[in-house]
Amino acid sequence: MSYQVIWEPEALAQAEYYAKDDAAGVRQVFTAVDRLAENPRPEGAFGSAEVLRLHIGRYRVLYEIGEHQVRVNVIHLGRIP
Repeated sequence: MSYQVIWEPEALAQAEYYAKDDAAGVRQVFTAVDRLAENPRPEGAFGSAEVLRLHIGRYRVLYEIGEHQVRVNVIHLGRIP
């Protein structure tokens, strides 16, 4: 089953902001998030059954999985200084 990946506006704005000084890092985030469409619970993701957190380099992605809607909602992107 393939999931649809949806970026919430706030998370997308955060990605745009971080891309100004770390374009390569943000590209890694987008690549990893795109892979969630095929495997929304990859090794290293942790959290509850529906809300998970994934570490990608210095970034942290918080996302929700909707089983009935077959989609992954990226709700927050943060970065470690």
